[in-house]
Amino acid sequence: MSRAGVDIGDPVKKDQLLAVIDTPDLDAEYAAARAQLKVSQAEVVQRRAQAEVGRTTWERWRDSPPGVVSQQEREEKQAVFEASDAQLKAAMAQAALDQARVDKYAALMEFKQVRAPYDGRITKRFIDIGNLVTAGSTSATTPLYVMSQNDPMRFMVDVPQSVAGALVQDDLPVTVSGTSGVAMKSTGKVTRTSNAIYNGSRTLKVEVDIPNPDARWLPGMFIDADFDLPPKGRVQVPAATLLFRSSGEQVAIVDAQNRVHLRNVTIARDDGNMVELDSGVQPGDRLVLNLSSQIVDGDRVVVNMEKTAQ
Repeated sequence: MSRAGVDIGDPVKKDQLLAVIDTPDLDAEYAAARAQLKVSQAEVVQRRAQAEVGRTTWERWRDSPPGVVSQQEREEKQAVFEASDAQLKAAMAQAALDQARVDKYAALMEFKQVRAPYDGRITKRFIDIGNLVTAGSTSATTPLYVMSQNDPMRFMVDVPQSVAGALVQDDLPVTVSGTSGVAMKSTGKVTRTSNAIYNGSRTLKVEVDIPNPDARWLPGMFIDADFDLPPKGRVQVPAATLLFRSSGEQVAIVDAQNRVHLRNVTIARDDGNMVELDSGVQPGDRLVLNLSSQIVDGDRVVVNMEKTAQ
């Protein structure tokens, strides 16, 4: 490695030169190939001149009046012309082969200059000037640089199976919040999903793209993602109203006489703080938040309307 032009954290543009690799063996092979090509091209010029002389001589002897030259002499001139023409074609083929060899080494020479494949930022650097660079992409080799493209930033979200069916559509709005204690929030959209549930976690892999022009979001960050799922007309209740009993999920409803009745419910969608129910609750029902374990079905309670209004 003779020159390294960037370091970790540097922004780079597409095709920007990142490093130059010294390749003395390749340089020598390229020079030899170019020299051989010049020899082949000179051979083509010589063979073309000989073929032209052979052609004109053959045509003069061929068109001579009968009796001036013998048939044997005509055939000899024709053979000379055909041989010179064959030698010209062989020289041209050799020149084409040498040109291909030069093109091959010229293409390899382009790899001496390590260039950025896209606009992004250098996140890792594994080389210094003077280091030996090994060709190939096996497990034993080390990359020269690691780049990231941060605008837009792509987040990978594992969505529970219970809501996977609602996320098969693209362009679904998503709000992303940081989990590091810093108030960071952005709005993006679902780019694509895996369209498959992973057996181990029973989750759907979802890709979310977030605009990141000011580089606030960094690769490797953990985030919370809120998907703006379309409503399905179900009843939504606070998660604090749910009771998890041995018989299943229940809620406590207060009737007109202020008596508590426990009802079994079916959860259709769990959005965290709010839960959509498929059955068990009707619009207008009064539910109890954080029901005490000492209250049983049929107990009369005092409703605090002020807290209910909140």
